[in-house]
Amino acid sequence: MNLLIKKARMRDKEAFCQLMEQQGQSMYKIAKAILRNDEDAADAMQETVLTCWEKIGTLKKDRYFQTWLTRILINNCNMICRQRARSVPEENLPETPAQEEGYLNAEWEEFLNCLDEKFRTVIMLYYVQGFKTKEIAEILQINENTVRGRLMTARKKLEAQYAREGRFRQTGRTSSSWVI
Repeated sequence: MNLLIKKARMRDKEAFCQLMEQQGQSMYKIAKAILRNDEDAADAMQETVLTCWEKIGTLKKDRYFQTWLTRILINNCNMICRQRARSVPEENLPETPAQEEGYLNAEWEEFLNCLDEKFRTVIMLYYVQGFKTKEIAEILQINENTVRGRLMTARKKLEAQYAREGRFRQTGRTSSSWVI
């Protein structure tokens, strides 16, 4: 990946396309978690790719490429959210049925949807994308303790959601030890 980043910074279109293909699935998961809509997620991803191509020269260090890309994606998602809020009241938006493949993906999406965007984004970045809390703080431009707090709150909300649906039982070790 480092070689692709170096080539992309030198305006190698082929390398840049390969790099974006590698990042496509993770970009989709983040955009979908924030926007909850396939079309908007695709728009955010497309805008992110364009922005990355135009601004690849501003990337300071190659090792921060994924953090840089994710920050641009989140900014584009937030912009789409603001535009959507201005143009159509949320009550008038039709509900889009989940089109995920597989039961586990649909269940994961269902539980993520019970979270506010700020919690959903942190959960996606931490558990799905594998970012550390320090990296998430940099991406979201918030304090690292805020990231930890949001993770803790999101875990509690997800735990409560699972408990309401009776999907797991307590193991008895601690109050947060659960078996699904």
